[in-house]
Amino acid sequence: MERWLLLVIHLILQEHLLQELVTLISQEVLLQFLVEAVVLSSFGGLIGIVLALVSSSLLAGVLQVPFVFNAPIVMIGFAFSAAVGVAFGYVPARKAARLDPIEALRHE
Repeated sequence: MERWLLLVIHLILQEHLLQELVTLISQEVLLQFLVEAVVLSSFGGLIGIVLALVSSSLLAGVLQVPFVFNAPIVMIGFAFSAAVGVAFGYVPARKAARLDPIEALRHE
């Protein structure tokens, strides 16, 4: 009788540890996808800011108007691009985190 009880406790402990591992893995996948989305959208924001500043500077020279650099506006644009990465990266990240790893590999 004691052996059965120890076996049941051992199996329950294994199942609990497996559930914790799967939860941690899904949280890591979610974090990885979110970080990737934020990094990609931030790089896109930086490229957009550089292109906008260069083209504005060139256009200001052609039109002979003063070029005014406004740092808070540039920071707002960068923050907006990072926010777009979070907003549109969360749903695919959550979907990927909830996928069964075996099913994900099967469809590859």
